[in-house]
Amino acid sequence: MTEQLIIAGFGGQGVMSIGQILTYAGMTEKKEVSWLPSYGPEMRGGTANCNVIVSDKPVASPIVTKATAGLMLNKPSLIKFENSVKEGGNLLINSSLIDIKATRDDINVYYIKANEIAVELGNTRIANMVMLGAYLELTKVVSIDSVIEALKKVLGKSKEHLIPINIKAMERGAECVK
Repeated sequence: MTEQLIIAGFGGQGVMSIGQILTYAGMTEKKEVSWLPSYGPEMRGGTANCNVIVSDKPVASPIVTKATAGLMLNKPSLIKFENSVKEGGNLLINSSLIDIKATRDDINVYYIKANEIAVELGNTRIANMVMLGAYLELTKVVSIDSVIEALKKVLGKSKEHLIPINIKAMERGAECVK
């Protein structure tokens, strides 16, 4: 099993956090992992994307050219990275912020109202976790228990109280693709 993922959006949407969480969760499960971040010049509000690889085999390169999945959190990211998902792959689109449809019919496309779900849950900053939950439901690349352990590392002690709402966000995201 090898998952090669492109996660993309604006800085501040939690793009890098998703990548870190998946990478830490993969390490927890003794898998081979790679996380390669890429930021626009502005950080918050600028473009941000990362390549994540989680595999049972050694990772030869951290660069993802043909992704098994793409998580697109904003419209410019969808336009830029839609064609980077390989045939038969999964494309998850934050339809709260993206008002266009995918143009390809050779991939599996899922539209997730991540921002709307985050608002319903009471925290606009967890839209990324809604997207992560949908991705995990589709791929089962790592377990939810490993993701929770990874969340503890990424959030740190001072934000550990946010873990329950992040779990709810992932559960709601999973429901979107069942």
